[in-house]
Formats: sequence, structure tokens, C-alpha cells
Amino acid sequence: AHALNLIGDRWALLVVRELFFAPKRFQMIRAGMPGVTASVLTARLAQLREAGVLTHDARLGVYRLTDAGRALLPVLEALCRWALLMPGHDHTRFISPSALMISMGVNLMRDQIGPGAARAGFDFGSERFTMQVDNRQITTQTADQPDAPFLLKGDGNVMATAVYGRTPLAQLVAGDVITAEGDLAAAQDFVDMFRLEAQPALPR
Repeated sequence: AHALNLIGDRWALLVVRELFFAPKRFQMIRAGMPGVTASVLTARLAQLREAGVLTHDARLGVYRLTDAGRALLPVLEALCRWALLMPGHDHTRFISPSALMISMGVNLMRDQIGPGAARAGFDFGSERFTMQVDNRQITTQTADQPDAPFLLKGDGNVMATAVYGRTPLAQLVAGDVITAEGDLAAAQDFVDMFRLEAQPALPR
């Protein structure tokens, strides 16, 4: 009950999701949460700040998670797994870059992981990430210039189609659905490690 009093209101955990990989300004947070009004987001930010989940740098105008906020990642991941078990899950609804990066951390298939480390670059326009899969562990970081053998470009929903869909990347690129730079074969091998279905949590 105490936890829900702090982070249980609507939109609160989505704010945490949007700030997990990098500090952001108000409008960038809102862009990742279609449907939230400015007044409600302002209230949630104030609530989470009071709870010690995030801080606000008034000089730079950015919000960032505290250690307590970052400790909510397992909660977000558990909710991702639980949602896949529930009727009505709609993968076509809006997905933000941060949401997809967290989703991929949940939906890594153990039996598809190859030997050695694999790296990927993702460019969503407003946000860019480097992701590495190594020994069943995923490390995801924001990066101005992702350091990886390939770079996939598109919005969150397009990128989710590339990662979780059955259409080969080469076909998506040829159809201008997604843009790719670098080693397309390595990109295909990378996205083949992910599947949108319920599965056990990976050990940490």
C-alpha cells in the first residue's frame, strides 16, 4: 500500500519508464506518453519528486531519476511480462523508444543467444541507443553516435515491427518501412534473438 501511494497513480510508472535511460525535459517526457495532459504530467512529476523518485534541475529544465527511481526497473519489467499474459494486449498501440528498449530487455529469447557479444544501434530520431547482448545480459545506453556494426532507424512502432515482426529486415528496408546502415545480416541475427511472447525472467 505504501508503494502504491508513492508510484501507483496513473502515468507515474510511465514517467519512470521515459526517464530510465536519460534525463529529459518536460516536453520530451510528454512526447513518450500520448494522452497525458500537461497538468496531469506536472502533477505526477511533482508527486514523484516529493517521493524521492526523481529530481528536477531547474537551471537545465531536466528531470532525472534518483537511485530509488532506477530501482523500479524490475517492476517495469515484471509488468511487461504480466501484460503479455493478459487478454487484450495490443502490440500496435504507440510505443516510445524507452518503452521498446525496456521491452527488449524482457523479451530476449534464451535459446536464440549466440556465442560472444552482439551490439546494435537504434536511432529513433529524438533518441539513440546502443544495446549489447552478452552472456544473456542486456546493456542499453543512450548514445549520440551508437557504436555498433549496424544502425536501425525508425520510430518506436516501426522499430518494434523490425524487432518482433516476422518480415525480414531486408524486405522492410526495401519497402522503406525502416532504414538500416551497416551490416544487415548482423542486424537480422540480432533482432532474431527477441520474440514478443510470455517467458521466464532472465537471471541477473
